[in-house]
Amino acid sequence: MNQLEYIVNAFSNFVWGLPLVILLIGGGLYLLVLSRFLPFRLIGHAIGVLRGKYDDPNDPGQISHFKALTTALSSTIGMGNIAGVAVAISVGGPGAMFWMWVSAIVGMSTKFFTSTLAIMYRGKDSSGELQGGPMYFIIEGLGKHWKPLAVMFSLFGMVGALPVVNVNQLTQAINDIVLIPNGVEVGLKSNLVIAFVLVALTSVIILGGLKRISNAASKMVPSMVLLYFVLVLFILIANYDVVPKYFLMIFTDAFSANNFKESPFLGGVLGGLILLGIRRGAFSNEAGIGTAPMAHGAAKTDEPVREGLVAMLGPAIDTLVVCTLTALAILVTGVWETTSDNGVSLTASAFSHVMPEYGKYLLMLCVLIFSVSSLFSYAYYGTKCMSFIVGAEKKHYYNYIYIVSIILAATTPFSVMLNLIDGTFALMAIPTMVATLILAPKVIKEIKPYLARIKED
Repeated sequence: MNQLEYIVNAFSNFVWGLPLVILLIGGGLYLLVLSRFLPFRLIGHAIGVLRGKYDDPNDPGQISHFKALTTALSSTIGMGNIAGVAVAISVGGPGAMFWMWVSAIVGMSTKFFTSTLAIMYRGKDSSGELQGGPMYFIIEGLGKHWKPLAVMFSLFGMVGALPVVNVNQLTQAINDIVLIPNGVEVGLKSNLVIAFVLVALTSVIILGGLKRISNAASKMVPSMVLLYFVLVLFILIANYDVVPKYFLMIFTDAFSANNFKESPFLGGVLGGLILLGIRRGAFSNEAGIGTAPMAHGAAKTDEPVREGLVAMLGPAIDTLVVCTLTALAILVTGVWETTSDNGVSLTASAFSHVMPEYGKYLLMLCVLIFSVSSLFSYAYYGTKCMSFIVGAEKKHYYNYIYIVSIILAATTPFSVMLNLIDGTFALMAIPTMVATLILAPKVIKEIKPYLARIKED
């Protein structure tokens, strides 16, 4: 297992080099300038679209704007927001959160472009069903000779969609919060029991297809965000006197990197901290990775720009709101300095610090909802990737791979799972961002007529 951990860590560090940082952040900044900051100028309109103001049941597609966003959010609002933020702070200190914000702000622009392209260049799978996502906009937008890039995305997408981090951290949460405090011995047997329960629950939803997944997500996501928001607000009110201090520290520590504990990058600890924030930001909001366009590509709309505007709200909700709440809860309670906990256990310590009797159980409820909703969405992404490679009639085989991975994840160390998904996400980002940057001028051409149409309305 130590050898496996070393290999996976080396793989993740290798692909997350300077070229990928330039592609994700530099590419996102280029898109932001190219669009003249359009995503931010039309936030009010995007919220109107999300509320259903422009919905037309006769539009092509499978699900509503709201269900497309909640399906995408149910994968991004997950362990990246609870475990991912905790990892970022335990390794990089408060400043890591600042670089996650930068990743999210740039990511809003990236999501706008990738999800607009997902509608502009929808393709048909082997069964004739209309589909969207990077693999389709690569083929339809760039031409058949770019197919190797689409296949690359789909192959790595099948691995990136495996729910290994969510399952691993949910298992850790159940062990640390529920079983161990109640005197239950944890080990391989208890982990397998948790895995089989998750397999049963997940199978019921994912075998029902996109409609069932989007229905479940549209009910679970808003309620879980609200509950989490209320709980963290309680923690912040209880520690109101130190909130300004730590909020300010997010900015100051972002440039001093005083609390960074890992290897430097580009010759310095600040470079290492920036890379950490971008990696954790990418894991949290998945901007530029290519997963969200697969959900948004299924939206019922014939207005590509409209769906792009809805998609760009994802990183704002996910990283700027939910991740910030987690970070402040960990910082103001001081557990990031007083415990050696990592991942979900560190966040649980913060909740227990303020609500000793019931805090960790309320967090457990959030973790459960976060994780289970993510399980549904990732299964959909994986089947879409497999469908592209081997045909829609064989895509259901992915569900069996997915179910086996749940059992594997529940019994494997957290660092192995996190580095595996980090590395795979990096390799998914390459085809997604390359195609998006080439096709970006086509998106710009769509914006002007769209703005004219909404003025007429």
